[in-house]
Amino acid sequence: MRIISWNCNMAFRKKYHAIMELRPDLLVLQECENKDKLSKILEVTNANCCYWHGNNPNKGIAVLAFNGLQVKLIKNHNLEFEYILPLKVCFGNIKFNLFNIWAMPHLTSNAQSYVGQIWNALPHYEKLLKSPSILIGDFNSNAIWDKSRRMGNHSHVVSKLFEYKIQSLYHDLYLMEHGKEANPTFYLYKNINKPYHMDYCFASKKLLNPNTSLEIGGYEIWSKLSDHMPLIIDHIGPEISINP
Repeated sequence: MRIISWNCNMAFRKKYHAIMELRPDLLVLQECENKDKLSKILEVTNANCCYWHGNNPNKGIAVLAFNGLQVKLIKNHNLEFEYILPLKVCFGNIKFNLFNIWAMPHLTSNAQSYVGQIWNALPHYEKLLKSPSILIGDFNSNAIWDKSRRMGNHSHVVSKLFEYKIQSLYHDLYLMEHGKEANPTFYLYKNINKPYHMDYCFASKKLLNPNTSLEIGGYEIWSKLSDHMPLIIDHIGPEISINP
């Protein structure tokens, strides 16, 4: 199974060709326009399922499924954590929880802003996190900013997820420490001299196998389309063939 996550920086309908060339089975998007604006894309790409959520028709979060995969909203989606979207992914006997994350500023509470929103959402979704889960997307977070939060910072989130045997694929596979990443996922104002690592795929150990891999899209190609680089995750779940 190939999962791709990408903050497409809006106007996905003008950029979808590039990401579809990578043949995702599951496409997880942030800053994506709504289903009405995606209707032609869903038709030409033969997407068999799409779920979108947001308050701005030009800028929400979406999950598109292909090749027989299905996604559906989990009923206990808490709108207090609006852009932490819990979905159930199903393909035959493969089932797992997928959280599409776009960590946002909060209008009235610093504690609920950005990574604080993720931290506060974890207790609400504790039961789900005890089952095979993936948390993926634009976390807007990194351990280099830990000192700005006494509670609920990036490292606290990492440690809490570790209790559920959920770890960052990038850091696990590349043997990197949080805060010392060698590969950026975001370039402020698309400036190559302002790189940050703030997009992640955290996955339950049960969903991994020896061939599981993660690749970050390169600046040369993707900075023309977005300030975020896509995460390309291969071989999630048992070793079966999905793509025709």
